Amino acid sequence: MLLAFLLAACASQPGREEIANRTYVVTGASSGFGRGVATRVGAQGGNVVLAARRAAVLEEVAGEIRAAGGQALVVPTDVSQPDQVEALAAAAEARFGRIDVWVNNAAVASIGRFEEIPVEDHARVVDVNLKGVIYGSHAALRRFRVRGGGTLVNIASVEGRVPIAYHASYSATKHAVIGLGNALNQELRLGGLGDRIAVSTVLPWAVDTPFWQHAGNYSGRTPRMVLMDGPDEVVDAIIRVSVRPTSELAVGWKAKGAVLGQRIWPGLAERIAGDVVHRAQMESGAPAPPTSGSLYAPVAEGTGVAGSARARMAREDAAR
Repeated sequence: MLLAFLLAACASQPGREEIANRTYVVTGASSGFGRGVATRVGAQGGNVVLAARRAAVLEEVAGEIRAAGGQALVVPTDVSQPDQVEALAAAAEARFGRIDVWVNNAAVASIGRFEEIPVEDHARVVDVNLKGVIYGSHAALRRFRVRGGGTLVNIASVEGRVPIAYHASYSATKHAVIGLGNALNQELRLGGLGDRIAVSTVLPWAVDTPFWQHAGNYSGRTPRMVLMDGPDEVVDAIIRVSVRPTSELAVGWKAKGAVLGQRIWPGLAERIAGDVVHRAQMESGAPAPPTSGSLYAPVAEGTGVAGSARARMAREDAAR
């Protein structure tokens, strides 16, 4: 009973008193996990600094936060540009006086056989998913050291532990984000700051957010993945670790099972994952033309927390 109680307590969501008046910087805040985290934090009285490339959508998110009683600042940002990330941090401090939590959530992807994806698309994935996280982490940790506390939350993926075929550069960047978080936590521990500054890395399973609408795609078929989750559990997890940090958190039983399988029998786990993804992505779904998606410029569609991938896949499967 005691163990069950402790586990339940650890999994409970932070209350308003733990979030109100804290300042969160959230990248990728115009949709998906970023929008979900931003609006929930704002609804609990938090100050939210919204960063993404789609300024008009960020203003919409800001309006939602203000209507719920929170405060919001819009700072259009391309996280692949270090000067823009530094300007984001400076704007947050100028408006709210400090940064308590920085969430590196912005990410892009390009789906298809590695050599059939233009090399510049692979480079762009690295620029956003890895360099963007490095720039955000650098800006946040410098400020956390000055004020003596803070939490950095980096969004990786189960693909950072179990690489996925046809997602090569995306998987590579998520491996790197996990390694970055582990290294930073060691530096903080060695510097005597591990009890005041924390880096949490969150590993979601495949989730139905607008990610699938935004992804570059050279596979010849519409983007697909099996057993997608909804975004709510991941949004909850991000907010939870922002208040009660843990170094690495796989979200949900599928993510936890995949990570465990990789540790026990890595070759088999990767083979199973590859076979599943090949059937889902390369042998199913409707034909689709090649596209770079949102890699180089934002797209208008896909502004919600949840996406439409599961509904689309159901329609495609019913039409077969």
